[in-house]
Amino acid sequence: MTQQLPQVPSAEPELSGVRNFRDVGGLPTVDGRRVRPGRLFRSGHLAHATADDAAFLSSLGLHTIFDFRNAADVALDGRDVELAGVRHVNIPLTDPADGSEFWRMVRDGDLEQLRRVLSDDRAAGRMAKSYRTIITTRTAEHSRVLHAIAEDSVPALMHCAAGKDRAGLSIAVTLLAVGVERDAVEADYLKSNDPRRRYLVKRSNESADPHADEVMQLLSPLFEARAEYLETAFAAIDETWGTTDRYLTEGLALSPETREKLRARLLDDAS
Repeated sequence: MTQQLPQVPSAEPELSGVRNFRDVGGLPTVDGRRVRPGRLFRSGHLAHATADDAAFLSSLGLHTIFDFRNAADVALDGRDVELAGVRHVNIPLTDPADGSEFWRMVRDGDLEQLRRVLSDDRAAGRMAKSYRTIITTRTAEHSRVLHAIAEDSVPALMHCAAGKDRAGLSIAVTLLAVGVERDAVEADYLKSNDPRRRYLVKRSNESADPHADEVMQLLSPLFEARAEYLETAFAAIDETWGTTDRYLTEGLALSPETREKLRARLLDDAS
């Protein structure tokens, strides 16, 4: 499809109904290049985008939206708004919260139930395990995304529900594929902790719950971007494939030609 040239924003916008939006342009690669602004975006879901939000997103000249939510996410938050001329590709990835039953507990569970499931670092352990699982078992999905980007799918927006975990890992994998430094990948990932970016936790009885503070403390590891989670993903790459290069070539089936196409699509011109 024919795309207009994207209008790259001069400053990060404040979107009313979309959380955690940002352009990952500017991140440095190990060989001195940078991700080109206006090529790769990330966010939370687009189901609650306002008309102004949709107009801004439309101005970016997006080719493809990659939506990593599953059916339970869509049932909870709704379908993305439609943007004219933009391809929407749904590639469900493992939900760190294990789907609708878990989210029902988050919304409606009592304090004792939450303590049983989430206390004593169990919530953080659940998150770290999920990051490892996504890296080691969702190679076909990540390969599909990267091959699509290499061919024609930019500018691209990647999102899940909160834009932190599944989208965060997919962005991280994409950035690794074009040679972005791991420290820079982590720095971008941790931006999801900004209060204005974070997913809004909805508790059906929060206003009347005298233990609301403890409830939110128990839930906090699920809604934080923690360096230890991303480091677990990096460790899974190293332990499973030995190096990032082997992960990309053997795990994700990226040929040198495809990796070079990715770099051409996403990076600034070599100096």
